[in-house]
Amino acid sequence: MSTTYQAVEFGYVDADLLIQGVVGTLLFFVIGVGVLALGFLALDLITPGNLRTQVYLDHNPNAAILLGANHLALAIIVVTAIMTSADNLGQGLVDTAVYGLIGVLLQALALRVLDAVIPADLRSLVNQPRMRGSAWAIGISLVAIGAVNAAALS
Repeated sequence: MSTTYQAVEFGYVDADLLIQGVVGTLLFFVIGVGVLALGFLALDLITPGNLRTQVYLDHNPNAAILLGANHLALAIIVVTAIMTSADNLGQGLVDTAVYGLIGVLLQALALRVLDAVIPADLRSLVNQPRMRGSAWAIGISLVAIGAVNAAALS
């Protein structure tokens, strides 16, 4: 009686496919970080003062909450844009960039609408040195709006 052993076969590695995947990863990453940077600039234009100074030097908690929430919302949008983009690398990159830019614009518009309908003044809220509950409410609203924005991507 003889025993037969099945050898494990790993298959082959397609170097061209691997290189294309690595390049695609790097390009999607660059676009995603670019969208986040544009989102930062848009938020900086909407809020009073220099947002970078308020968050990182003045340690303003309300500005930090809005920045973090806006980045989280845009990250949800970018991730959805990447995951739903076309399989063709070129078209997928363009899809991601366009939908990311639309996301930045819609988030900025949403913040303007929130500023118009909330009873507090967003500008004075951002400049408050003490953490306010309304900053959390606006931040959570921004994340929720970002999730809806991401779900609306077509």
